[in-house]
Amino acid sequence: MSGISEQIMEYAETLPEGSLLCPRDFLDLGCRPAVHQAFSRLVRQDRLMRVFQGVYVRTIETRFGKCPPDFNKVITALSELWGEIIVPSGGGAANFLGLTTQVPMRLSYLTSGPSRQLQFYTKVNLRHAPRWQLVAPNRPVGTLIRALTFLHPDEVQEALDKVVPTFLEADIAELAAARAVLPKWIAEPLSPYVNHV
Repeated sequence: MSGISEQIMEYAETLPEGSLLCPRDFLDLGCRPAVHQAFSRLVRQDRLMRVFQGVYVRTIETRFGKCPPDFNKVITALSELWGEIIVPSGGGAANFLGLTTQVPMRLSYLTSGPSRQLQFYTKVNLRHAPRWQLVAPNRPVGTLIRALTFLHPDEVQEALDKVVPTFLEADIAELAAARAVLPKWIAEPLSPYVNHV
């Protein structure tokens, strides 16, 4: 392994799992082609994974060999790097809440940024979504709203009956505030739950 590769890995191993590495941040170690070649070498050795153009993560050593880092940590890091909201799509949210037993065949996330495709252990789609589908990121209210987008409109009332009673008062207040930006087919069935707020 070259000196540049060694230095990249020495630094990478000091970072928490799922932290991102970008070649542009290592140009002090050598010229651009040499740094890119070092990253490519580390990918071939399964020490790094290329997640997106110019974005890498360190693989994790386990008793089963090299494995990808926790994907949720990578998504959080990408959200911070790109300054975007990135949240699970409606199908993933509905499955998480127990509103469907269908497991999405391909990982899919919604983003406030442009649509793009990540490469993890499988391809992961990031799809640009309207603002209302991104409300309350990483909170119960947002998960419910995204789950409802996956369901048929006829299933919305049953889903609300199942999930909203588990919410805290703060969640109900957040749901009431979000109602103004939601489409009519979600906002109307919400009324009985939030009118007292």
